[in-house]
Amino acid sequence: DTLWDLAIAEVEKRENPDDDVKHGEVWEKSILFMGNKNGGKTTIILRCLEREETPRPTLALEYTFGRRARRHNAPKDVAHFWELGGGTSLLELIRIPITSHNIRSFAVVLVLDLSKPNELWTTMENLLQVTRNHVNKILTKLEKTNPQVAAEVKQRMRNNLQRDHPDYDLVDPFPIPLVIIGSKYDIFHDFDSEMRKIISKTLRFVSHYYGASLVFTSRSEALLLKARVLINHLAFGYDKSKSVSVDPSKPLFIPAGLDSLSQIGSPPASDTDIGRMRANTPLELWKKVFEKTFPPKSFCDLQDTKDPAQDIQYAEYEVDVMRAQKNQELEQYKRNASKSWKEMDFDSD
Repeated sequence: DTLWDLAIAEVEKRENPDDDVKHGEVWEKSILFMGNKNGGKTTIILRCLEREETPRPTLALEYTFGRRARRHNAPKDVAHFWELGGGTSLLELIRIPITSHNIRSFAVVLVLDLSKPNELWTTMENLLQVTRNHVNKILTKLEKTNPQVAAEVKQRMRNNLQRDHPDYDLVDPFPIPLVIIGSKYDIFHDFDSEMRKIISKTLRFVSHYYGASLVFTSRSEALLLKARVLINHLAFGYDKSKSVSVDPSKPLFIPAGLDSLSQIGSPPASDTDIGRMRANTPLELWKKVFEKTFPPKSFCDLQDTKDPAQDIQYAEYEVDVMRAQKNQELEQYKRNASKSWKEMDFDSD
């Protein structure tokens, strides 16, 4: 083959990464984990990859991967795992892992800390909104350059609901596969029963509205295993679980497409309160009801202001000594400049 033949083959492979994954070919998927800071994203990733490591705080955007074989003596499939650190403070980094080359094989896992309900909606809304906007920009470009791929991506998310499902025309599926994980269920379980009910019901609605799967988890091995089932389906194409748990007194587990608005019910508020709330969409109405019980923290409060350069886990003696020296030189320069400025004689008219 000529160099041009190889280049054409590589482009076709990137544009069609998993066309029915022919026998002997390697399956490649990519997943972006994002959510509350210290919400347990790293712990979930390590458990999915069966790695016995102590989780460390995530700096900016980190990458790892896992490999699995679908059958004996078959080549191992690859899953690329990206993790966005800092909660909502580094939203611009979302555009790095999600590209037009991998959009067909990309998925998102949103990890929400159930122990912090006042941060829940703001975190979820900002992360999903920025991700959706970026994905939609990619799809808009693909509609011009490769309309078949763009149409396939859009149709794939509609396939989570059967056409005869009563909610088919009432939901607004996220443009790429989405799993919502409620973490720290062990703390959440000790909340007042009414608070648990409101949070559970709201997350059920949001997940169903976006065509997403929903699972509650904690450090419990049994609950981590349930989350791992959903993630392995996205990462390695394992069979999709059909079990469902919707009891608000127990950890929720609802694969995409297996819930309904009739089962979820109306927003947890009185008819009078709902009538007073002005909302343009069902999602906006649920937001207003939820935030009435759990007033949100402002977006600025959720920003991560800690300087990563001061984090001891990234300490390097030689670099830190030089940095300290340069800081001292800078401070000395500032003092000298300030002194010189004050001593300058200005003519006054």
